[in-house]
Amino acid sequence: MRIVLVGPPGAGKGTQAHVLAKTLSIPHISTGDLFRANISQGTPLGVEAKSYMDAGRLVPDEVTIGMAKDRMLQPDAANGFLLDGFPRNLGQAEALDAILAENGIALDGVLDLEVPEDEVVKRIAGRRLCRNDGAHVFHVVYNPPKTEGVCDECGGELYQRSDDTEEAVRVRLEEYHSKTEPIIGYYQQQGLLVTISALGKVDEVTERAVAALEKNKNA
Repeated sequence: MRIVLVGPPGAGKGTQAHVLAKTLSIPHISTGDLFRANISQGTPLGVEAKSYMDAGRLVPDEVTIGMAKDRMLQPDAANGFLLDGFPRNLGQAEALDAILAENGIALDGVLDLEVPEDEVVKRIAGRRLCRNDGAHVFHVVYNPPKTEGVCDECGGELYQRSDDTEEAVRVRLEEYHSKTEPIIGYYQQQGLLVTISALGKVDEVTERAVAALEKNKNA
């Protein structure tokens, strides 16, 4: 199965991408992983991307598209993949269509994780990370530490990332609405869009997603 995962920040895309890829036995291809792999391996695209990042500039779409194309054509992705964070805008969506057509393959579905905006703000603005180990993540409402401001695991100080404040989240949502949301209509016109609620427990959302994707594929 070949899937694109979309949704606003805070929708749980990273979590669902990991679980869905494992459930469907397909590789999870995220833009973050693509950049890290290409930069660490010193590929031509990685070197080019790093030059933009070091200068504080946005990496051009063609570089991101090139990385995604290379990854999708790897042997382990021959029977499917899950794209997370790509395409991020209409230009990238059109480029993806061209890559797929060029290689005689097609998407099976575009999974849109739907979450009310107030819930997005609550989810992200409530996150707290441990200064000693960013892997320890808490939430003031959903997963509070036993002692306020202190990591349960190591006793480190918990803090809120600067891009997790309510003001920053609102800015990220505006960017999502202006740049990424248009691809939802684009894929809806192609009959590929599958929209589900991303509210509830992780396994509940996963079951909902798999059922909706299978139904869309067989329609």
